[in-house]
Amino acid sequence: MAKQKLIIFDTTMRDGEQSPGAAMSRDDKLRIARQLERMRVDVIEAGFPAASPGDFESVKAVAEAIKESTICGLARANEADIRRAGEAIRPAKSGRIHTFIATSPIHMEMKLRMSPEQVLEQAIKAVKWAREYTDDVEFSAEDAVRSDSDFLCRVFEEVIKAGATTINVPDTVGYSIPSVWGERIRSLIERVPNSDKVIWSTHCHNDLGLAVANSLAAVLNGARQVECTINGLGERAGNASMEEVVMAIRTRSDLFDCETGVDISQIVPASKLVSQITGYPVQPNKAVVGANAFAHESGIHQDGVLKHRETYEIMRAEDVGWTTNRLTLGKLSGRNAFKSRLNELGISLASEDAMNKVFARFKELADKKREIFDEDIHALVSDDVTDPEDDYYKLIAFSFHSETGETPQAKLTLSADGHEVIEQSSGSGPVDATFKAIESMAKSGSELLLYSVNAITTGTDAQGEVTVRLMHDGRIVNGQGADTDIIAASAKAYLNALNKLHAGKEKLNPQL
Repeated sequence: MAKQKLIIFDTTMRDGEQSPGAAMSRDDKLRIARQLERMRVDVIEAGFPAASPGDFESVKAVAEAIKESTICGLARANEADIRRAGEAIRPAKSGRIHTFIATSPIHMEMKLRMSPEQVLEQAIKAVKWAREYTDDVEFSAEDAVRSDSDFLCRVFEEVIKAGATTINVPDTVGYSIPSVWGERIRSLIERVPNSDKVIWSTHCHNDLGLAVANSLAAVLNGARQVECTINGLGERAGNASMEEVVMAIRTRSDLFDCETGVDISQIVPASKLVSQITGYPVQPNKAVVGANAFAHESGIHQDGVLKHRETYEIMRAEDVGWTTNRLTLGKLSGRNAFKSRLNELGISLASEDAMNKVFARFKELADKKREIFDEDIHALVSDDVTDPEDDYYKLIAFSFHSETGETPQAKLTLSADGHEVIEQSSGSGPVDATFKAIESMAKSGSELLLYSVNAITTGTDAQGEVTVRLMHDGRIVNGQGADTDIIAASAKAYLNALNKLHAGKEKLNPQL
């Protein structure tokens, strides 16, 4: 008998974006959306259109560009949010509105200041408003994990009558454990009238490290949609990791009577792309996509794998995209070959001017290192070159001096709103001196929360990818920079973060 379809609902660009400093630009979201489409992800939650004009435009742009996946916009259960979401997804070949309202006693009383009857009435209205724009309407009961079961059943029964086609049961605060969560899903499906008329979904947070386990327990008990993110990205401890859910379903097909349509060969490329765009590195021992996921240190393990891979490996590294995919281009390569590879990687630049700038960067990099990898190309595009004219601060030139027994010095030529300035500073090291020189010009008053360096590829000539996290007046941003010179990469990352602080505005962050 054929297995049922498990819908994979990706919320990297909405819930994942709520990680501190992980805000994504319109172009960032388009790059991720195209990669998700290549993965054959069923539903892409592209953002929260009512949060800001930028988020509205991002969701609309994704809806216009993506043809093979359903594009979803999130909306609170009020008319203004829903109409904004409806307009954003209007261009989509297949569009969905995802509306939600809190149903737990603590949320209804302390946050919404609404009675249960008022919440029920608002939920029904929200679904009806959403149906004016699309037949594909998802309803979520925020904080379902701490909601009364009888009340949940009432709400779900009524929103199904109103036209909801997907019912999402979220563990908003990551409170549940698998046995309890699975039982809650099974009980709701059994008790709610017309439960067979909708898709049941689960959305689990990872506060206790159980998001994937809870999601799988829900699937075993009847859920047929899992809401998840690439790399488990998300606020606090994150969300259920898409790659772990998908590979668990595939690897333990003996236990699950469903299957996904995900192209698993695109998992590692997606992981690397999201990591580069958000500045959130993947821990080496992360399941499926971590650098050590298929590495063996123990002699016993090495011996077993050499004799027969399946002695210690339950998945094949190459199946999920762990391949040495090199771009064999160099400084003599032409634009057509370079553009062809960009197309293969799903990278679409905003204009011919942007292409010229990225190609120039490629040529500069080819002069510095012999082999160019796909990761290098992603880094070039991520390195703020798609729309450089919007940058308030720019790095023009720099030099530094570091010598044993001497205090390191950095001298930078910077541009602030088109005006060049030269700043010089000393520090405990060249990076510290560089940051102090930048701050003496910008005077941002920001607090440095994180400074992280990762090699993009292997080899001593690899580009270093630097992530800088700054906080100013409660707003947190990540900046990224890449270069074969780690000091240059550090300066780029710091300036990238300052540009985000200068240009950005805080967004609403709904919880699910």
